[in-house]
Amino acid sequence: MTTAAEETALQARVGHYYKADHTYEVGREKVREYARAVQDYHPAHWDPEAARKMGYDHLIAPMTFTAIGAMAANRKLLEEVVVGYDTYVQTEQVFEQHRPITVGDELHTDVELSSVRRIAGKDMITITNTFLDVKTGETVHTMHTTVVGVTAEEVDPGITEAVAKVMMHDVDILSVEQSAQDYVKTVREDGPRVIAQYGETRTPVSRNFDDLSVGDVLPEHHTHLSRGDLVNYAGVAGDANPIHWDEDIAKLAGLPDVIAHGMLTMGLGIGFVSEWTGDPGAVTKYQVRLSAPAIVPADGKGDIEFGGRIKSLDPETRTGVVILTAKSAGKKIFGMATLNVRFS
Repeated sequence: MTTAAEETALQARVGHYYKADHTYEVGREKVREYARAVQDYHPAHWDPEAARKMGYDHLIAPMTFTAIGAMAANRKLLEEVVVGYDTYVQTEQVFEQHRPITVGDELHTDVELSSVRRIAGKDMITITNTFLDVKTGETVHTMHTTVVGVTAEEVDPGITEAVAKVMMHDVDILSVEQSAQDYVKTVREDGPRVIAQYGETRTPVSRNFDDLSVGDVLPEHHTHLSRGDLVNYAGVAGDANPIHWDEDIAKLAGLPDVIAHGMLTMGLGIGFVSEWTGDPGAVTKYQVRLSAPAIVPADGKGDIEFGGRIKSLDPETRTGVVILTAKSAGKKIFGMATLNVRFS
């Protein structure tokens, strides 16, 4: 747990903003690699001709693909600005897809420490990433990630040394004292931001609105997860947190066992909804509150059961809100998950 002084210092850093040092170029094989990692086999992610028939210029990336660029861009924030924690546990996520990201896109990634809240003795830290198309300057995707910062004192003091031994060679977690010495706050300059309107102008190739009713239930779907899936996702997405692949460190962090990445479970969820809608570009907003982790035991029996129903429909815009459910080992891992969908 952070001290009052450390909490005040972190609060003072809210609003810290910077642009990632490098742009992110979306490659065809990376899109396929990520789609495989989240078990999303919709043709629009794999077959260029199938994507073109749906009205896309190239293969499109799964909606949660931006987790890759965010992970790389946020590293500086977590190493130099939000410091003093030994690990993080994700609790909430919001994706806003202003237009689907496609192969060939070159993206600027902005990073901002949006808020720091103290809830039930825990530090809730929200980071906002804005992805801008280099060619047009338009914002194409926005995501808000909320994590709980966990210190060694809150769990097992041995976690600090344990994490240091297994992390990649170039990961450097700074102490509060180290960071305070050279910290300089940088903030976003005021100015207009242009949001891509692609999602409003393209006609979706999704389910026919006229065939839908409030209360319609999505078919149940089971997704299998093994430790190998977690290790693969960690490598593809660049998420080095060892609670997702090291059983000893997961237990030092107060977890019962290795847990699936929150982003991975959300990637699996959006793939399930994309298959149901028929068009991965039909979802404009996806927000999830994580209520329990998905445990992935060494025996390979990790399983997530997805389901859902239509919460509301708007005939004027031919859009709707879908509630997504996810359970693992009989527990809800999504406390609340909703998706805003455009129908044909």
